[in-house]
Amino acid sequence: MRIKSFRVQNFRRLKNVRVDLDAETTIFVGANNSGKTSATHVFQRFLDSNVRFQIYDFSADCWETFSRFDPEADNAEIEFPEICFDLWFEVDDDNVHRVLDLLPGLDWDGEPVGLRMIYGPKDPLSLIERYKKARNERKLPQDGPNGTYKPWPTDLMDYLKKALASEYEIRHYVLDARQCDDDLSPKAGYTPFLLGSSAGAIISRLVKVDFLNAQRHLTDAESHGRAEDLSRRLSRYYQRNLQKFETDLAALSALANSESALNEHFAQAFDSILKSVEHLGYPGGSNAGLVVKASFNVQNMLSTSARVHYVLPSGRNGQNFESSQALPDQYNGLGFKNLIYMAVEILDFHHAWEDMEVQPPVHLIMIEEPEAHLHAQLQQVFIRRVFELLPEAKPGYHTQLVVTTHSSHILYESSFQPIRYFCRDKGDGALHRSDVKNLSIFYNGEKEATREFLQQYLKLTHCDLFFADAAILVEGNVERLLLPLIIDRHFPQLKACHITILEVGGAFAHKFQELLDFLDIATLVITDIDSVEPPAGADSDQRETDRSQACVTTTPEAVTSNETLKNWFPKLTSVRELLDLPASEKVVKFHGGEDSNIRVAYQTRQAVAWGTERSEVAGRTLEEAFALENLPWSQDQARKIIGLCIAKSEQLSLEDLHEAIFKRVRNLDKTRFALGLIAEQDTAWKTPQYIVDGLTWLSDQLAPKPAMPRVGSGVE
Repeated sequence: MRIKSFRVQNFRRLKNVRVDLDAETTIFVGANNSGKTSATHVFQRFLDSNVRFQIYDFSADCWETFSRFDPEADNAEIEFPEICFDLWFEVDDDNVHRVLDLLPGLDWDGEPVGLRMIYGPKDPLSLIERYKKARNERKLPQDGPNGTYKPWPTDLMDYLKKALASEYEIRHYVLDARQCDDDLSPKAGYTPFLLGSSAGAIISRLVKVDFLNAQRHLTDAESHGRAEDLSRRLSRYYQRNLQKFETDLAALSALANSESALNEHFAQAFDSILKSVEHLGYPGGSNAGLVVKASFNVQNMLSTSARVHYVLPSGRNGQNFESSQALPDQYNGLGFKNLIYMAVEILDFHHAWEDMEVQPPVHLIMIEEPEAHLHAQLQQVFIRRVFELLPEAKPGYHTQLVVTTHSSHILYESSFQPIRYFCRDKGDGALHRSDVKNLSIFYNGEKEATREFLQQYLKLTHCDLFFADAAILVEGNVERLLLPLIIDRHFPQLKACHITILEVGGAFAHKFQELLDFLDIATLVITDIDSVEPPAGADSDQRETDRSQACVTTTPEAVTSNETLKNWFPKLTSVRELLDLPASEKVVKFHGGEDSNIRVAYQTRQAVAWGTERSEVAGRTLEEAFALENLPWSQDQARKIIGLCIAKSEQLSLEDLHEAIFKRVRNLDKTRFALGLIAEQDTAWKTPQYIVDGLTWLSDQLAPKPAMPRVGSGVE
């Protein structure tokens, strides 16, 4: 038995999302504030009676509903916002008897078993009456209702900030999968069956949820404040789960003799100070005397006297630990301690689950940001081996892990299948909403060759695509080196966003098409027009990628050899058609013709002046476009290190100089060009216009949308 999926409605950013869980380990990823933590906290709110809901757990649009509520209107049909949480279980034959109360009928035939939990008002009409009473009893200030001070409650939301726990409750319902659509959403007209007051006990007998939070306060040698050392954590584990030291009589006798000898020593050492204290004359008829005694409690030895040590290996092979030196635990780094700490916590969760009087068949462990204090290699070790820590569960019992992370090292140790990508919903009015995308759907629907390429690329580069606000796919190393400089100079607003730059080349960018469409992440593809001479033969589809076929963009009937432009977007081969394409047509289109959030940028015609000549020309590559748009600057002998300076360029015509630059770029050390440009520290050169146009579009995509005015605020 396992949790198949869950659906959340009206909880924080999760307005209405479904999350499928892997049978073993599911990884939640996404940018900051995309809803990952909310998807774990919803389990705490509904399944832990010690954790209470707050008014801010409702989605932002629910706040508007509360605030707009008019207690004097006709509220007979009022529907107050509710938080809904659906849990769907996949039940095996060994556990059917455990879910009898949740089966929708005697004709159940192995469909997912569903439980709906709704946090809603106990009695809406009574809530209204109590709210009215609270408003009527409030004392207005002497400066009138328009004064600065507003007594509680100013509106229904203000009232529920204090009264939510008394006005709202959790109700449980049985869901019938046959009355739901393929997305496990109840069909119109279907009313789930309401369970009685014993529903909480039913769910507690089915699933146990444990949380390993990100804020693990481990000590180091200089730590202060709220912290815990590894020895104390192991002590707790020993007390709960390990066989106690009680049967070795010889050892117990030795401890008793040591305790007696230490007491005699304390009596002598503290004799003078204790007699002095007795002379203070503490009030009372018969004052008690003082004595210092040792107490050797065997079960407390680990937390008081025994310490974890790190043994330093000795010998040539570094494997001999028998006669090695040892250091206390605070002398080792936080990363290694954190790894051990998490392992102990997870094992502790497992043993506590097995020792429950009525053991639930499902154990869900949620681990938040395990990468805290861990370097890259330890992050990879953790996610690879975490499931191996747990002993094999008994038949009919199952453990599932959910890991939330911002670490690409953890993420790419797995395939796409367990990844659940949380992204901010870009729909109208969805400023505070998130969507969840199941990467296993992409994995199963993508061609195997492309899928394997993407997995290998993302793993080898450790890119942070799944944590970024936007992505920029670039042609090569030059663009990757120069883009941060260009953004810093012309688009400082983009520095506030998390943008990942992927060097994929024009031949491979199109392989990211399906993944980027699936993730719905704002993406700018910066590539080269790569003009080549037209095919000489009858086969117009012949590939002309040989270096000898490259030509300037002004060559009649020139075509592009760039796979991105030919096969992804805009699917044109003629260089003239590519140069004539308006900027509005460089945004990838959905099947319905609407603009997506993916745009391609390549070289465009720009006005170029050389001496008395004027012309509009386009470069073939970034380096050529840069030289043409900065002709006087790049031909200055003082910038010879850049590599674009042509000998006796002042004697050449504009056409001849263009041809000479084209040939120079063909053999240019491009990395040296980029580094030389960075080293120049000169702000006089211009960024090629096609890059500026692309980054302007990306900046517009990431600019915050204006907030919708609140109803009744007077703002039109």
